[in-house]
Amino acid sequence: MSQKRQQGIWFALSVIERTVRLLPHRWALAFGAGLGSLVRLCSRKRVDKAEARCVRALGVGVSTAREIVTQSYRNLGRSLVEFYRLPLTASHIGDYVTIHGEDHLRQALERGKGVILMTAHFGSWEVAAAMLARGGFPMNAIGAEQRDERITAKIESLRAQAGVKPIGKGFDLKAALACLRRGEILGVLLDQDARDKGMVVPFLGLPASTPYGPVKLAHKLGAAVVPIFTVRRPDGFTHDLHLLPPLEGKSGPFGADLEADLAQCNGIISRWIADYPDHWLWLYPRWMSTLGDA
Repeated sequence: MSQKRQQGIWFALSVIERTVRLLPHRWALAFGAGLGSLVRLCSRKRVDKAEARCVRALGVGVSTAREIVTQSYRNLGRSLVEFYRLPLTASHIGDYVTIHGEDHLRQALERGKGVILMTAHFGSWEVAAAMLARGGFPMNAIGAEQRDERITAKIESLRAQAGVKPIGKGFDLKAALACLRRGEILGVLLDQDARDKGMVVPFLGLPASTPYGPVKLAHKLGAAVVPIFTVRRPDGFTHDLHLLPPLEGKSGPFGADLEADLAQCNGIISRWIADYPDHWLWLYPRWMSTLGDA
């Protein structure tokens, strides 16, 4: 990415941040939805690829895929706005988010071996982390690596202001081990293309290179793996946060059969995407290293 383009993106994000912090919450999210639509209109090539992924993975027609991807962009815009507004909303985030299955997480923490919260680029994942942190749960999130260090620092700052501790860069094994050994929670997005460093297992029915580090870590430490998904309600600004029961291994302790248990993780994520397809980030080239999904 050229320096000029990078500077332009940073300037645009800074303007968006200042703007949405001045607006009432509902208006800010409406602005975010419109922003997502605008980005979609200006990203024809990426949109075409996203729609093709949707058609191939879900087996839907082009018109259905177009509607799904359109709503996905609008939800992404809303989620960006919610992230920027966390310093303003974190103290009363319970007004916007309802937790379901909280006992699953509490019971998993009581084991004393830490918890890996498994999710994807689905719904407003930053809001989910902030909600749990404000509820008193010891939340940690893997550091986000961005090309622009200013954006990386901004992400870490926003998370920290919401009570979520950023750790390391990428999947920092040492930091992840320390976090779990303290009996804390580590949030992991498992739907990224791991290229030659992953294991190929089905994702939405298609072969996908999947990061297996979190599953191996859970097996090594005996940490519980708890799936979490946040669903945006039809009103566009409130959410249902769903915590599922800790995963059980297909044959013995979770992670003992690495391939089967990793496939189980992908299967759970896939089912939630199939149920709420407009909540997932279709613009991400999930199958690039296995299917040439550029």
